[in-house]
Amino acid sequence: MAFRMTRRAALGGIGAAALAGPALAQTGVADIGAKVAREFLSRPNIMMYDTGDVVAVHYAEAATAYGAAKLGGLLGDTALVDEVQQRHLRVLSENIPNTRNHVDANVYGVWPLELYRQGKDPADLAYGLELADGQWRDLRPDGLTTQTRFWIDDMWMIGALQAQAYRSTSNPLYIDRAGRELAAYVEKLQQPNGLFFHGPEAPFHWGRGNGWVAAGLAEVLADLPVGHASYPVVEGGYRKMMDALLQHQSGDGMWRQLVDRAESWPESSCTAMFGFALATGVRRGLLEASARQNVDRAWTALTARLTMEGLLPDVCVGTGQSQDVQYYLDRPRVTGDLHGQAPMLWLAGALLGLS
Repeated sequence: MAFRMTRRAALGGIGAAALAGPALAQTGVADIGAKVAREFLSRPNIMMYDTGDVVAVHYAEAATAYGAAKLGGLLGDTALVDEVQQRHLRVLSENIPNTRNHVDANVYGVWPLELYRQGKDPADLAYGLELADGQWRDLRPDGLTTQTRFWIDDMWMIGALQAQAYRSTSNPLYIDRAGRELAAYVEKLQQPNGLFFHGPEAPFHWGRGNGWVAAGLAEVLADLPVGHASYPVVEGGYRKMMDALLQHQSGDGMWRQLVDRAESWPESSCTAMFGFALATGVRRGLLEASARQNVDRAWTALTARLTMEGLLPDVCVGTGQSQDVQYYLDRPRVTGDLHGQAPMLWLAGALLGLS
């Protein structure tokens, strides 16, 4: 996804790699997850982006806060959840711009909705639902939101927000929206090999792009009723994708910058996303229990790379579409970027749910 970063957005990644901490690989999931969460909460600036048309809290900031709040709830760590709440209140009190009715801006709603699920503050619910309902303020003739771009990362941006609204209200309207939206994306974009191209002008299976797909499918399938009209397409797309991913996991437990190209480098954000998606499928009974081994291998590989500060290295920078394969192979790697920190938290939470 291409965008013009503001000064604050640049703080989404630390940039220079810190010393790796292989000793963390022997630390428990809960401790590592808490370390990653508190490192995020220690960052003084809210990550932003500015495309010219959209000025908003960055979706990676929202995705990380969502993961931190969810993890805090799983750990029973009320202090951690409160810290995530205070960061959200900063967004409100500092009047940080947050453009409405754009797919990358509305997804902020996953954050207050998770806070509502933890603390039941009606203000958090109202804020999150405003953004979830805003996605459906304007409709296409087929009933999908006009935020439908058929960009693969939309599958998490739309699916996760609507799933969160359903979890917060039990209103089937929201999970119906999520199911219909993801079914349309699967039918239009999934390739015969089970993976997804970065875009119509970029016929490559970019790791993080496919990570957004996998995580979005997992988020929705965690709650989509088996009897829902969209369930067969969404579940079928998920199973087909997971089968492909299991074939492409490297011997070291990582997945690559280009999922199906052995010459590309091991990339951390997609590895965490794929691990999360697989773990969710194991928990829901959508995958064989043996897939847990693949999840554990991914976690072990990631924690072996994690720095002692809780920063994940080898995260691809923001990446627009290209017809040149070398463009993807040469993309810079950074340490501590929230595109990697967020799914590391999701994966930690998913592993706690499996234990």
